[in-house]
Parts: sequence; C-alpha cells; structure tokens
Amino acid sequence: MNILTFFDSLKRSIVQGLQTVKHLNRKRLAIGIGTLFVLIIAWRVWQGPSVDTYRVVEQPLIQNVVATGRVISTSRAQIGAEITGVVLERHITEGDRVNPGDLLITLRDDDLAARVREAEAALEQLRSSRRPQAMAALKQSQAQLEQTIREAKRRRDLYQTESISKEIYEKAEQALTLAQASEEQSKLLTDSLAPGASEELILVERLNAAQAALARTQIKSQVSGIVLTRNVVPGDIVQPGRLLLEIAKEGSTEILIPVDERNLGVLALGQPARCIADAYPSQPFNAQINFIAPTIDPQRGTVDVRLTVDPPPDFLRQDMTVTATIQTNQRDKAITVSNDLIKESKDDMGLIWLVRDGRVTAQPVKLGLRGLSATEITDGLKPGDHIVLSSTVKLGERVRSRDVD
Repeated sequence: MNILTFFDSLKRSIVQGLQTVKHLNRKRLAIGIGTLFVLIIAWRVWQGPSVDTYRVVEQPLIQNVVATGRVISTSRAQIGAEITGVVLERHITEGDRVNPGDLLITLRDDDLAARVREAEAALEQLRSSRRPQAMAALKQSQAQLEQTIREAKRRRDLYQTESISKEIYEKAEQALTLAQASEEQSKLLTDSLAPGASEELILVERLNAAQAALARTQIKSQVSGIVLTRNVVPGDIVQPGRLLLEIAKEGSTEILIPVDERNLGVLALGQPARCIADAYPSQPFNAQINFIAPTIDPQRGTVDVRLTVDPPPDFLRQDMTVTATIQTNQRDKAITVSNDLIKESKDDMGLIWLVRDGRVTAQPVKLGLRGLSATEITDGLKPGDHIVLSSTVKLGERVRSRDVD
C-alpha cells in the first residue's frame, strides 16, 4: 500500500466516523427537545388554565349621584283683576317675556272713564267757578258789613241824643248782626274752597279714586319673567280673585330632583352638578345644590334636592326634564375596582376574587367611596394584585393570570 492509498482510506474512515457522530447527536437532540416539550405541557397543565385578570393600580375616583328632575322657577307671580270687567284685549301669550310695566290685559273702561271725566269736571268747576264766586261774595259781604257798621254807629249816636226812636236804633243793630253773620259765612265758604282746603281735597281724592279705578282696567306686569299660562280671552267677564295669568319670575332658576334616600349621607350643600336637559343633550350646563329637604317622601323613598342654575341657559323652560350628575366626593389617587367585580358587599365590606400564588382566592376588602362604575377599596388590596375577570373559574382552582386592559 502506497502512501496515497493510505491517506484515501484514512479520509474515508474519518468521514464515516463524523457521519456516525452527527447521526447520534441528532437523535439525542430530538429526544431532548421532545422531553422538554412534554415537561412544558405538564407544567402548563399543572399551572391551570389562563384567565383574564385586571392588574390593580391607583387612579383618580369621582363619586357621583345621578337623578332626574324638572326645572322650576324660584317663584311665580299669579296675575288677576282687581275689579269686575269684560276683557277687551289680551296683549301677551304663553312663552312671552315681560318686564315691569308691560301691558298684559285691557278691560272695558266706559263707565270708569266717565267717572274720571265727571271728577275732573267737578274739580275744574271748583277752581274756575265756585272759588271765584265765593271770593266775590266774600268781598261783597265785607263791603256790606263795613257799610252796616257805619250806619249802626251813626244811628247809635243819634239814639244817644234822642234824635231817633229806639226801634230805629234796634233795627240798625239787627242789620249789623246779620251783616256780620253773612260776612262770616262767606269767609267760611271761601276758606273751604281755597287751594288745598277740604273741598278741593275731597274732589282731588275723588278724581284719584276714579283714575285708580280706571287704571285697574289696564292690567300690567309688576315683575320680569316669562308667561307660563293664560286663562282668559277677549270677551271673558273677569272678577277679583280669578287667576288670569301666571308668570315665572326671573331670578335663579332651580332644578328639583328627587334623590334616593340611600344617597342622603353623601349629599351636601354646595356640591357641584352637571346637568343635561332631555331636549338638548348636547348642551350640558352646571348647577349647584342649594337645598336639601328636611323630610323624606315615604311613598317614593326619596329626598327632594334643589339645584341652583345661575346663569340659566336660554333654552331652559319651566318643567323641562333634566338629568343631574351630582359630584359628591373625589379622590386624586385611590385603589378602585369596577362595581361588577365585587362579588359580595354588605355595609362597608366586600369580597373580590384574586389570583394569588397561582390559585383563585376570595379576598375580603373594605369599601370606600362608591362611584357609578367603580368603588374605592380602602383595605385588602394593593397595587399589583390581579383581580379575576372570568366568571367561569372556581375558588381554589389553579390558574394562570393574563392581564388585560
């Protein structure tokens, strides 16, 4: 065997040996991988099924109370007539906005207008006729008295000298007495007809009364607000005491909402609310609690709460339906759990299912603020705990948690 043959034989032996080793390594590798796969499957089976869980974190929490009520005005003005009359005109209708002094209803005023004219004529007669006549009569009676005084003095002197008889003297004295009485009467009449005296005051008051009665035929608004109802049309006969119109006074508009009495403990004056009118769902507005009724409605089990809306939106109307979300409390950072994840709750305690040490565990927790969708947990949970979301698992079952948002 030469050297070349030797090396070829050696080469073939080496290649065959390498191929044999390679074949053996592949078998071992396949066996190892298979064994590992079996172990992984066994480990997964031992761990249990995968379940969705929620990883506990701290986050803000707002506690709200939601209730539905209606818009009310702070007060209403009921308008009626002060006199009996027939409606001549109605100048407003429902929904109209009125201000103080605006004319609402006109009553027929023929008789009352005639009384005003009569009172005006009597007052004018006093000032332009009776008063000047009385003053002229007073001057005349004064002149006549002066003449009578002189005549009586002359006759008294003549009587003392026995130039005239006693009868003539007595007639002169009698004439003086009558002249004095006439002058006094004229003076009294003039004084009673003087400006600002009793006669003029009586006629002025009579005119004022007639004008006031006439003014009552013009029924005007005394307040600013919106007309809610009107119960009269032209031709109706109205009497004192009959309600003709109702006006919602302008001011702080309020929302009256009945709240379940179970929420009474979390309500307080001044709490803010976000309101939405059913007719305008895209235009929310703010309000605030300004009154909580001191009593409970035993039939409904509710407490009346009033919210102030200031300034009120233009679209709000009396008795409009409004849903109010009242913010009763809040936490900037809190451990919160969705309400539907609390399995049991009584008073301030609850029960939540967690995944701990690979098993489903019932964890007692203490409840804090309760919101519409979430509740604060004040004790029993910590950030990083895994709450079971699945409803198909059982307590004590071995599971693997899979956190979901």
